[in-house]
This record gives sequence, C-alpha cells and structure tokens, in this order.
Amino acid sequence: MTDPVEQDGGRKPPTAEFRQQLQDIIPSLRAFARGLCGNRELADDLAQEAMMRAWAARDSFEPGTNFRAWIYMILRNHFYTTIRKNARMTSWDPEAAERILVQEPAQQHVIHMSDVEKALQQLPVEQREMLLLVGAGGASYEEAAEIAGCALGTVKSRLARGRTALAAIINGLDEGDQVENRHITAGRGAMTSAA
Repeated sequence: MTDPVEQDGGRKPPTAEFRQQLQDIIPSLRAFARGLCGNRELADDLAQEAMMRAWAARDSFEPGTNFRAWIYMILRNHFYTTIRKNARMTSWDPEAAERILVQEPAQQHVIHMSDVEKALQQLPVEQREMLLLVGAGGASYEEAAEIAGCALGTVKSRLARGRTALAAIINGLDEGDQVENRHITAGRGAMTSAA
C-alpha cells in the first residue's frame, strides 16, 4: 500500500493539497474579513464560516485555479448575506423596549375582564341574559325578545336595569345604593332617589 502523500507521482492527493492551501490562507483571510467588517470577533466568525463552506465545497474547487480568489469570494458572499440578515434584525435593548412598548392606559381606572365576569355573576339571571345577548352577543332587541320569549319592552327594561346594576357593581357601590333604590320619574325622565 502506498503512502497517500506519494500518490500521483509524488503529488499530494487533492484533499491534502486543499487542506494545506486552506491552512496557508487563514491569516490573510482573517485580515480580509477584518477589513470588510471592522470587528475582530465578527471577522474571526466570518473567516471560520468561509473555511467551513470552502471545505464543504472542496470537490467543486478546480486545482490550478486561483484558490485565494475562490475563498475570498466565499467570505465576501457570506459577509453580504450576514449584513442583509442583520439589517432585518435589531438588537434587544430592554430599556428602550420598556419606553417604546409601554402604553399608558386610555382610562384612569382599568376594568379587567375578570372584574366584569364577577360583576355579571352578581346580576339576576334575566338581566345577565339580556346583557349577554344584546351587549356582548350583538343581538337586536327584537332578536333578544324572540330568544328569551318575552315582550320587547321587557328586554329593554331588563337591559337598562342590568347595565345600571353592572355599572354600580363595577364602580363599587354597596347593594343598598344600587338600582333597586332608584326610579325614574315617568313624566320628566329625571332620576330621583327613593325614600
């Protein structure tokens, strides 16, 4: 069996020759990468990636052609690909993100859905049903009357009482201060407290 170094009439096999060319070009490849990007760590990463890509594509390299130009082109193409990718990405700055992403609430007192759900559960079933049908479900008064099997006036009454009671519960009024102790004077529509 012959030594692989002595094959082809004393000539090294292509893989060994390629490996030697790759090792010889490392310093100038790193210098070229540093000149492109201006950052030592990034330059080392670019040079390493170019060498890995060149090694993976070593079968496509034709011996006797300009190895330096071939591997520099690999490094250059990888550099510009990296630049394009990085242009679409931004670095994470927690302080800037906190200033940018935080939005002040549009109202002074934020009402959470869990608060609304709890308040809805405190309403009588008829009022809760009308609020869910008309308020949340988007049904018309006529559709709600048909679904509930009651008169249109009853739907409006339950809805009005339900809205008022829900607002009172959310705003934290005691049960004694709620709608049951208030009524609307029929002739003038003014709200007065029941004695």
